[in-house]
Amino acid sequence: MNKKSSRKPKIGIVIGSDTDLPIMNETIEVLKKFNLEYEVRILSAHRTPDEASEYAKTARDRGIEVIISGAGGAAHLAGSIASQTTLPVLAVPMPTTSLYGIDSLYSIVQMPAGVPVASLAIGKPGAKNAGILAAQILALKYPIIQKQLEEMRSEMRRNVLARDKKLVKDGVSSYLKSSSSSFITKKRRRNKR
Repeated sequence: MNKKSSRKPKIGIVIGSDTDLPIMNETIEVLKKFNLEYEVRILSAHRTPDEASEYAKTARDRGIEVIISGAGGAAHLAGSIASQTTLPVLAVPMPTTSLYGIDSLYSIVQMPAGVPVASLAIGKPGAKNAGILAAQILALKYPIIQKQLEEMRSEMRRNVLARDKKLVKDGVSSYLKSSSSSFITKKRRRNKR
């Protein structure tokens, strides 16, 4: 649970292993920006099936309104949780060493009719979007979150337009050399690894 507040969490984050936590921290950071309370649990569809089932069955009674699951490999956690609750379940496929998360993605998206799981992108982009999607779901009930989402989109728009203005003004070569284009710099560093 988010220890800083006594408010009940509205979002449950369930991961299959503590190795998933660094990626799912992207979700947590988004939820913090929206000031949304959350709890984080490590439960496995295969190693702790009874506890995972109990978590899903009792989530609504505990005030949880959205569940976000992160799991890799067989990635049955989100589906097993969704089978035990009617709350929205969002799933983030974890990248794996053997198939780069494609195995996780396929496990999550191939749910039988009647037991939906909303699957997001593999890894950190999916984890970040899971937090945003959870906020969008809660915004249907809580207007303040809707305002925060609109502010976030406006900020994204301003950032893109500022980059575009700089690109048009400076030209491609100067823009790429500029240290202020942090996106390009981060991408270059990532590609060198």
